[in-house]
Amino acid sequence: MPQENAPDSVVPAPMADATEILETAPETIAILQLFGQMDAAAPLMRLIIAASIVGVSLLLLLISKIVIRRRTRRLEAAPDADFSPLRWQAQDLVPAEDMKKFWLLLWSWLGWCLSLGFGLVALTGILMTNSWTLQLAAHMITLFIAALDYVVSAFMGYLPNLVTIIVIVLVARYLIRIIGLVFEGLRSRRINVKNFYPEWAETSFSLIKLMIYVLTAVIVFPYLPGSSSPAFQGISIFVGVLVSLGSTTAVANVIAGIVLTYTRAFTEGDQVEVGGTRGRVVERSTFVTRIQSLKNVIVSIPNSMVLSNNIINYSKNLGQTGLLVHTTITIGYDVPWQTVNELLIAAAKKTDNIVDQPEPFVLQTSLDDNYVSYEINGWTRKAEELPKIYSNLHANILDEFHGHQVEITSPAFRAIREGGASTIPEVKPR
Repeated sequence: MPQENAPDSVVPAPMADATEILETAPETIAILQLFGQMDAAAPLMRLIIAASIVGVSLLLLLISKIVIRRRTRRLEAAPDADFSPLRWQAQDLVPAEDMKKFWLLLWSWLGWCLSLGFGLVALTGILMTNSWTLQLAAHMITLFIAALDYVVSAFMGYLPNLVTIIVIVLVARYLIRIIGLVFEGLRSRRINVKNFYPEWAETSFSLIKLMIYVLTAVIVFPYLPGSSSPAFQGISIFVGVLVSLGSTTAVANVIAGIVLTYTRAFTEGDQVEVGGTRGRVVERSTFVTRIQSLKNVIVSIPNSMVLSNNIINYSKNLGQTGLLVHTTITIGYDVPWQTVNELLIAAAKKTDNIVDQPEPFVLQTSLDDNYVSYEINGWTRKAEELPKIYSNLHANILDEFHGHQVEITSPAFRAIREGGASTIPEVKPR
């Protein structure tokens, strides 16, 4: 019996069956067709590629895990002092211990992202090994390619704006450098401008630099991605309102600091007294003025409070004669004023840091009912030693008066009609 002709043999096309199951994107269909051609030409090629993808992905995943683990352990073992705090002026916006936590969190998130990325790539390779999951693998490859294409096309489209931003920032940066050189010359007195004091240079440069920063931000803003979107504009308005409502005190301190600079009320190193706090100015920042008190305590006073209080500067007019030290005692009328003057001047001359030239002098400041008020005055150039100078001066006054049998008292007298012993001393010739 003649054998019937068998139908022509065809190559199995599982890809065609897979494409009939779901409505697939053209890019996914193209990848499936490429896999079909690959299977027809070399049946093991797809499996080799899939195994390579899985192996490389797992190897990179392992390497990233090891590297990030070592890095996090090194960060955990490092002391907080090894991390630089985020500072602005003299203020620590983010302290060192928080910066350590930030870097640990950053490396941890980086590890999770790398693990997710390499895991998805390895999963794609595994899905490529089976014809039943090949369409899903092709779909994932399509998503990867689409994401990469989106990033590249967005970057290329934004490239002109990015170049513009870079040029604007570079121009602003070098302009600030040039202006900084000019103000450095003014500060060091290499450049002299009439009626411009060297201590104004730093504050003036900071103001001009702030203006350049603000102008640069305004120019760059339209070139930022998403700057024209309503969401971005709404966030900008919201942040502006928060800053304007919450920075009233900060702005007042900044303005007060600027006013203090241009009024030349004091400079760093001066001995001052502000609002009952007396000591040496160790720092004057944008917001606060720090004074090291006589007890070696650092007191931070907001600039607005400094500006609203009387400022006594003991170092401003030291000049050649120095600062006048003075104290007052009261002595009864029974002691000749010449004796009191001699004793007070002798005590002043024995006091350390009170100079002999100009000589100390005494003023009779008042003639009260029962006693005379005497004020001893002496010159010193050691404003930072005032408490010790006053203490030594008082001790020397006690020694001089007690050594000459003169009591430092403020006697009270009562007149009696019958009379009594006179308290009028003998008048000595001048």
